Amino acid sequence: MTVKSLLPFIAATFICGGSVLVEARQPKPPKAVIKPTVSQPVQPQWKLYTAPDGRFTILMPGSPNRNTQYQKTYMGEITLEIFVAQPPKQQVAYVVAYNDFPYSYGQMTDPQAVLNNARDMALKTTKSNLISQRNIRSSNNHPGKEIEYINSGGKITKSRMYVAEGRLYQVMAITTKKQQKTLVKTINGYLNSFNVVLKK
Repeated sequence: MTVKSLLPFIAATFICGGSVLVEARQPKPPKAVIKPTVSQPVQPQWKLYTAPDGRFTILMPGSPNRNTQYQKTYMGEITLEIFVAQPPKQQVAYVVAYNDFPYSYGQMTDPQAVLNNARDMALKTTKSNLISQRNIRSSNNHPGKEIEYINSGGKITKSRMYVAEGRLYQVMAITTKKQQKTLVKTINGYLNSFNVVLKK
């Protein structure tokens, strides 16, 4: 068996969940005739967030909500940690999720195979079309992949995935086509701010 049997749980739970969250926060139409100020979204207070276990840091728009899920797989029970932040009055969700692999599995599996499977499952579970992809490295040289894709509802996800010390990290910004145009620099800054903190 491959990592593919594990990743549907990861991709489906937080990528689809993130899309639902964005849907739920759609702004109500204004009562009076007011020109929307889409080009000037409300700027949230961005601050450095450190994971509870200290294994990653990232700039987040406020304190993210944390959600822990447990998934049974052929490797045993996997713990999935999900962190989501949504600025007010913006149609965007910033998501970080990770799961640890059992030590022996993490040592034997090719990181590129893990990343390719994560990409394939993300596209499959969200019924999305790939816009672009490229291989990347974390600031401390862990292998990664950046992908951008769009689903049938027009939601665009830009995601960076890394395999580091037996863990798969997925860092995403999920937004609408319209909102994305005003948030390109913000989303890139968010993705660039992610750092894997090595175990001591």
